Amino acid sequence: MSSEKGLLNNFIWKFAERISAQLISTLVSIVLARLLMPEDYGVVSIVMIFITLANVFVSDGFGSALIQKKNANALDFFSVLYFNLVFSCVLYAILFFAAPYISLFYGEGYEILTPVLRVLGLRIILTAVNSVQQAYISKRMMFRKFFLSTIFGTVASAVVGLIMAYSGYGAWALVAQYLVNTSVSTLTLFFVIKKKPQFIFSFSSLKNLFPFGARVLGRGLLMTGFEELRALIIGKVYSSADLAYYDKGKNFPVLLVGNVNSSIGAVLFPKMSKEQDDKERLKTTTRNSIRFSSYIMFPLMLGLAAVAETFVTVVLTEKWLPCVPLMQLLCIVYLFQPSHTANMQVIKALGRSDIYLRLEIIKKVVELIVLICVMDISVMAITIGMAACATAFTFINAYPNIKLLGYTIKEQFADFLPSLTMSLIMAAIVLGIGLLPMNNLLKLVVQVAAGGLSYLVMSFITKNEQFKFVIKLVFGRFRK
Repeated sequence: MSSEKGLLNNFIWKFAERISAQLISTLVSIVLARLLMPEDYGVVSIVMIFITLANVFVSDGFGSALIQKKNANALDFFSVLYFNLVFSCVLYAILFFAAPYISLFYGEGYEILTPVLRVLGLRIILTAVNSVQQAYISKRMMFRKFFLSTIFGTVASAVVGLIMAYSGYGAWALVAQYLVNTSVSTLTLFFVIKKKPQFIFSFSSLKNLFPFGARVLGRGLLMTGFEELRALIIGKVYSSADLAYYDKGKNFPVLLVGNVNSSIGAVLFPKMSKEQDDKERLKTTTRNSIRFSSYIMFPLMLGLAAVAETFVTVVLTEKWLPCVPLMQLLCIVYLFQPSHTANMQVIKALGRSDIYLRLEIIKKVVELIVLICVMDISVMAITIGMAACATAFTFINAYPNIKLLGYTIKEQFADFLPSLTMSLIMAAIVLGIGLLPMNNLLKLVVQVAAGGLSYLVMSFITKNEQFKFVIKLVFGRFRK
């Protein structure tokens, strides 16, 4: 029981860290979206394609290996830290000299990509340090430590970004926001962890971590690389404005799913790694995670899809309306993401990164075929292809755990069906309200209120276990 409480407390701290940071950054992004043009976002989005890919190399592999290794020590952590630093400098140098050629690839009018890429590319080196800090905290389940670093970084970057946007710096306001966020977060973690640097290094340590880390890295490259490939195609085949609409349509679903999903992933992996020898406990942890995350995620995703047009009109203004249908489809893409995460974290925690990587290869081959078939049709066709694949992959991700845990597809379906049914009914109610003639701001308020109330009423009537758990949790903390 104490183990489950520990998991819950760490989840709450991680979720609080994500939700508070995202609340601030969302408010800032709304203001920035009103001040800046879609083209400004498009330029930064193109640059972030290359930086995000480079970041995978310094954050995905060895960081996960440090968490998964049962007896990871100081030598392991500092060996990874110094390797990451050197490797990130090499990656930055490559991007620095490649910047003019990337600008040339996108053609006339994209000369600004060169200086933006060279400045924002410094984020790679910061990420190299930050990823080891996060692995250290995750390994020790010290999720309170994340809270301060994230809040300080988010607030500082918000202030800088807004000041520069109001001063007319355009895309450079977004560049500064990204850099300041990572810089302040990394510096804060340095003081919060209170771990003095040790100048120790071992190639043997890296060699031991490499097999697991390499497979996780391979999976990360497949996932991130494929996502960035879509952005690369949209930016090249269509326009920077189209890329901005796609990114903005993705931002809000990712905002909602990211808070729940990153919290689940960050807490589940170290816990599952400790339970890897007890399959029954591992299955219970996985089922509880899928039930709880589905109860939270389904109404958020389907609710956002239902209010998308009103939301964009009120919050972002009409200049962003082309992102509405993309946002609705992307809500479907991310609907089952927490379920994907729980299933994949089990495989990773059991040390079966071979299955982990093989699954991603299969899925990416399917996605690539779909992408090639639709890329010349429209951005909408690309997004429809994503939604179709994401729905099918729910069952593909679940399949290995039939053998590994005895967790059948039927059991998984039964675990999220109640939440899915209530969320679909709620979305229908919200869509119906959207057809009524009224002021957009009032309509948005009524839609959100009706959606939340109807979901809670259905949870109460059906005596939903997750609803009772949340109520007990909230009132228990309130009494304390």
